[in-house]
Amino acid sequence: MKMLFSLILGASLLAAPVFAQTSKNDVVDFGEPKPLSIVTEEGTHDFLVEEAKTLDQQARGMMFRETMDADTGMIFEFAEPKIATIWMKNTSIPLDILFVRSNGKILKIEHSHQPYTLRSASSEAVIAAVVELKGGEAKARGIRPGDTVKHPFFGN
Repeated sequence: MKMLFSLILGASLLAAPVFAQTSKNDVVDFGEPKPLSIVTEEGTHDFLVEEAKTLDQQARGMMFRETMDADTGMIFEFAEPKIATIWMKNTSIPLDILFVRSNGKILKIEHSHQPYTLRSASSEAVIAAVVELKGGEAKARGIRPGDTVKHPFFGN
C-alpha cells in the first residue's frame, strides 16, 4: 500500500504544470520584432511584434514596460492549441488581447485589459496564439472577431 501511494504521489508531481518565473531584473530576449498584419473589412493594419515562443518569454510578456507604440505588439505562439488565459501582473500598459485560432482568425478580443490586475482573460475555446496590442488599438482600427491575423506562425 505504501509503495502504491508513493507511485501515485510521484505521478501527480510529474503531471503538475511547470510555470516559468520572471522578475524585473531578468533579461528576456525576444529577438528582433517581426511584421504582423491584421486584415479587416476596412483594410490591412500593419504591426511589428515581438515573438513569445518559449516558456520564459511567455511568462515575461509585456511585464515591466512603461510605454508601447501604437504599431507594435507581441504574439504568444503556443506549441499546441489550447484554451489560454492571460493576466496583467506587473504590466503597466492597458492591452488589447486578441485570441487567435490556428487558421489566423480572431476568436475573441479583450479590449483594454486593466494593468496590474490578476483577473485573467480567457480564450474560452481552443486557440493557437494570443496577440497583444496597445490598449484601444483594436477598436480604433476596427479590428473584430473573425478578422484575419497574417503572420508566418499561421502559415498565411
